[in-house]
Amino acid sequence: MSGTIRKVGVAVIASAMLAVGAAAPASAQVRQDGLVNVNIGDVTILEDVAVGVAAQVAANVCGVSVGPVAVLGTAVDRSGDTETVCEIEQGDITVPVTISN
Repeated sequence: MSGTIRKVGVAVIASAMLAVGAAAPASAQVRQDGLVNVNIGDVTILEDVAVGVAAQVAANVCGVSVGPVAVLGTAVDRSGDTETVCEIEQGDITVPVTISN
């Protein structure tokens, strides 16, 4: 693992430990559980985490505000799509949805 990827991983883990998650509100028409993943390139950094945690981590790695990323994470949870938060040297930071039973 290269030094840069290791540093990003440490930052992501530290951010996740500091973040406080908030589950998205339920919808009668779309199955959602408030849990998403965070990927850097093709590596899953966080799996089955609350939208708030995913937003905090992705925002910290990307250097952007948490609010818009949280909105994006909630939209991903509702739609089931994968959205790119930002692009860094190691790959795109994406938030794909995960459905847990």
